Amino acid sequence: MHSKSSTFRAHRAVTAVAALLAGALALSACSSSDDDKEGTGEKTGATTGSTVTLPKLDGAKLEVSAVWTGGEQANFKKVLAEFEKRTGASVTFVPAQDPIINFLGSKIAGGQPPDVALLPQPGAIKQAVQKGWAKPLGPEAVKELAENYSQGWQDIGKVDGKQYGAYYKAANKSLIWYNTQVFENAGAKEPKTWQELLTASQAVYDSGVTPFSVAGADGWPLTDWFENIYLSQAGPEKYDQLAQHKIKWTDPSVKRALTTLAELWGKKDYLAGGQKGALQTEFPQSVTQTFTGGDQPKSAMVYEGDFVQVNIGETKSEVGTDAKVFPFPAVGDSAPVVSGGDAAVILKDSKAAQALVTFLASPDAATIQARLGGYLSPNKNVPLSAYPNAVQQKIAKALIAAGDDFRFDMSDQAPQAFGGTPGKGEWKDLQDFLRNPDDVAGAQAKLERDAAAAYGNGG
Repeated sequence: MHSKSSTFRAHRAVTAVAALLAGALALSACSSSDDDKEGTGEKTGATTGSTVTLPKLDGAKLEVSAVWTGGEQANFKKVLAEFEKRTGASVTFVPAQDPIINFLGSKIAGGQPPDVALLPQPGAIKQAVQKGWAKPLGPEAVKELAENYSQGWQDIGKVDGKQYGAYYKAANKSLIWYNTQVFENAGAKEPKTWQELLTASQAVYDSGVTPFSVAGADGWPLTDWFENIYLSQAGPEKYDQLAQHKIKWTDPSVKRALTTLAELWGKKDYLAGGQKGALQTEFPQSVTQTFTGGDQPKSAMVYEGDFVQVNIGETKSEVGTDAKVFPFPAVGDSAPVVSGGDAAVILKDSKAAQALVTFLASPDAATIQARLGGYLSPNKNVPLSAYPNAVQQKIAKALIAAGDDFRFDMSDQAPQAFGGTPGKGEWKDLQDFLRNPDDVAGAQAKLERDAAAAYGNGG
């Protein structure tokens, strides 16, 4: 089972997080003038404003499949309802199980594939193309993508140069969430560089609170930690080479990233429960223990993506006042933006299926769901003011500002045996490294051995 995406799905029964509180407004990147600037022109808006022309599809029936549940599914259905209203088509949502590729395989074998599916990894799009399931997107959808998405977001939906996927949903996985009260008590400031993060961690530690919760019981947050450091330090080109296993995990760039990671993971007193405790901490707990316990929580900070808001929502802390966020600090020349996401792919080609993907690639669809909260769009023409609070506006702004320098989650690009299986491959190797952060060379050797086996002969 692939997990990372399913984990943030499992916690995605999202309600709109706290209203625009005074504390949230204080978040640096979100002055109201930014919102006004972004929010002018045609593309704001009430759902009546239309930026995309759709055909009349009276009587057409479509099935759309995704693994979304709870609030996220309910919100997506509102987007589908708008498509029905504009076209006259009727759309049924079919809940999928994870991994969605296996679910679709059984549907296709039974002769009943959904018309459109939302796939959570670039590897899944590639598999759907290789199996002959996916159909290329038509000119209308391609035009929408060209107008609304950076080249990087278009490219990860391509296989062999052809556009098969339209990324409808994104995750910004380059965020560190912190307990505001602890930071204030410690006199700590939001860091912009790795060195400043270590300084803030020391200030927090000196104030009597452990700096970090690390979710070591789940392998996937550990891969995300590594990816952020590697992308910032080694740069996007090297990141792509390692993601495709064109360079080995024994490369000096990997040694440097692991050595940097050990500056935090190697300090027992900086991790809630030490290395041993971190290895027993699952992701939801890593978040909740940072935001419970008043000004003496188990930790001051927790790293993970925008979906952390859902888990903060399970505590009494309010996003924007008690819980704030800063972008993952720059380890090299610039701060990293690592992303995940779900792409709409056509499995049964028709005028109606093409029209639906065209709609999902438009600002109209994304703006509806952005207003409902707990959602992030890679579409650069969604106004920031559509997001319901300053925290979400800040997260969306960082994702869009990255342009083509963002990179898709590396372990989601890897074969599942290496990048997506509990107790195996990269997940297990990084858990072993967290257990013993002094052994950089040993970690590199294990990672290379497992990667070579999964990618097949290093390629």
